[in-house]
Amino acid sequence: MTPDLRPRRRAGAWRTTDVLSLIGAAATAAAMTWLLYARLAPFSGVVGMAVIWYGLFLACYAVLVGLDESGPAVRDRVAAVAVHGLALLLLSALAFIVAYTFWRGWPALRHLNFYFHDMSVTSGLTPLDVGGIIHGVVGTLIEIGMALAITVPLGLLCSIFLSELPGRFTRFVRTIVEAMTALPSIVAGLFIYAAVILTTQNWIVPIEKSGFAASLAISVMMLPIIIRASDVVLRLVPGTLKEASYALGATQWRTVWHVVLPTARSGLTTAVILGTARGIGETSPVLLTAGYTASKNLDPFHGPMPSLPLLTYTLIRFPESVQVARGFGSGAVLMFLVLLLFGLARMIGGRPVGQARVRRRRRLADPAIWAAPVETAEEEDATVPDPRTEEDLVKEPV
Repeated sequence: MTPDLRPRRRAGAWRTTDVLSLIGAAATAAAMTWLLYARLAPFSGVVGMAVIWYGLFLACYAVLVGLDESGPAVRDRVAAVAVHGLALLLLSALAFIVAYTFWRGWPALRHLNFYFHDMSVTSGLTPLDVGGIIHGVVGTLIEIGMALAITVPLGLLCSIFLSELPGRFTRFVRTIVEAMTALPSIVAGLFIYAAVILTTQNWIVPIEKSGFAASLAISVMMLPIIIRASDVVLRLVPGTLKEASYALGATQWRTVWHVVLPTARSGLTTAVILGTARGIGETSPVLLTAGYTASKNLDPFHGPMPSLPLLTYTLIRFPESVQVARGFGSGAVLMFLVLLLFGLARMIGGRPVGQARVRRRRRLADPAIWAAPVETAEEEDATVPDPRTEEDLVKEPV
């Protein structure tokens, strides 16, 4: 039997024919779509045209790939192109949203006063070189900081309870947490407004619409996200690490503190990031609990304290173009702030388990370390001076 001397082809490699098939399928689909829209069918609309083109593109690509490949390879190529196409569509939508927000807000973003002044001296017709959004930035940071101070300890304790103490009550709590993840944000705002603001009106120290009330509403939205994500992360910690800690005589809670939490540190940081991303962009709870003011307020317990989402919502409702530009500018600042917080949390979170630091990897990869001579036991003893004197040696018993 003559051996097959043809060069082997990697399954994940792309050849020139694959690229040509993509180009040919795209051109063929475009021509067929134009024929349907312009000559044969009474279709109209850009969205429908894009959907029909994409379907025809996948069909044409499958036919072209089927000329050179077998059935499994054709299905694999078509699935890969479909997945990459959907990913490109989502990425394009995200890039369009970000670019459009910055484009509409650029008339306000290019003014330096926009970042350091509030809007206490502005009106609907005030030009963009007067006023800013510093009151919204301060309110956002204060409210999300207070919400994190509430949700991080409670969320971590609840996730530890769910992962370390299984039982009937644990299943009940997990069901409640999973149900709260789908809680509408307006309901959370109504709950804090009715249970906190209205209930405490007759108290000696009533809780009014303020940053503290807004942080409570944001905490209701953040808490189930942090609990659920942290629970998943803690359950992924290898059981052998906990068994080793128990074998050394450590208690359960000492094992959690010194083994489980350090091992899952990066995952727990990601859980906090997810909760922060959910809370920092909430508008409905803040709309009902924070109140709006055009001046900066540093006291979270007294007076209205708007956040950037609430400020964006309020400014967009004005008919004046300058206010709309300020609204898009505050939305752009909010997106930048979220990216900045994500980056800081990623740096603070540390490295994943099992990955050494870059400096340590370089030190271990240095051949001079492994080429250094190893001292024997006699050489080690010779290098250590004996502190005993001759008189001490004489006095020692034999």
